[in-house]
Amino acid sequence: MTYYEAYGPDRTHGLGPDPTLHDPVSITESELGAWTELHQHARLHESTIGDYTYLMERVQLDYTTIGKFGSVAADARLGPTNHPIDRPTAHHFTYRAGAYDLGDDDESIFEWRADQPVEVGHDVWIGHGAIVLPGVTIGNGAVVGAGAVVAEDVDPYTVVAGVPAEPIRRRFPEAVAARIEATEWWHWDHATLADRLDAFRDLETFLDRYAPEKINQSV
Repeated sequence: MTYYEAYGPDRTHGLGPDPTLHDPVSITESELGAWTELHQHARLHESTIGDYTYLMERVQLDYTTIGKFGSVAADARLGPTNHPIDRPTAHHFTYRAGAYDLGDDDESIFEWRADQPVEVGHDVWIGHGAIVLPGVTIGNGAVVGAGAVVAEDVDPYTVVAGVPAEPIRRRFPEAVAARIEATEWWHWDHATLADRLDAFRDLETFLDRYAPEKINQSV
């Protein structure tokens, strides 16, 4: 089965500079870049996704920033909100008191949550069902395996997996990763991406044309 047969013309030809939303989605106080795509039941709260990033079904983002060209598989959750477990009860009636007709809400809890953002770089792939805990930073080009629980920062171009997530290998040798990262290709405009598409399909071609080794030679 081809990609077109599996997803239809709306997936292969329907994207554009304006975000593509497959309703229902929930977006509050968030920003979406150009050529982004959100699938059904995605939810964003106080989050930002960069150009060309897509979220599959039921992805949830809270207080999260994802760079450009992010790939987030279904059922992933980034920045799940913590409960104040140092209180007599962790239940949210203590800070969402108004919903229970118990008094005023406690805004300090929402400020505390916002102070633990998740930061995800460019060209990051988050696997199916992965969880990235509050306060974690994931570097450019990293990969998070399916079902992983990420509690610590992830270095650029590193593949992590497991519970808790741990590094299992580098995506590229360190020198190669540095050459790719130095190009900052994710900031190239749409016309440049189209013109250089063939190089993105072959690592050696990309390195030879746009990431010569002299970029990383020390002086």
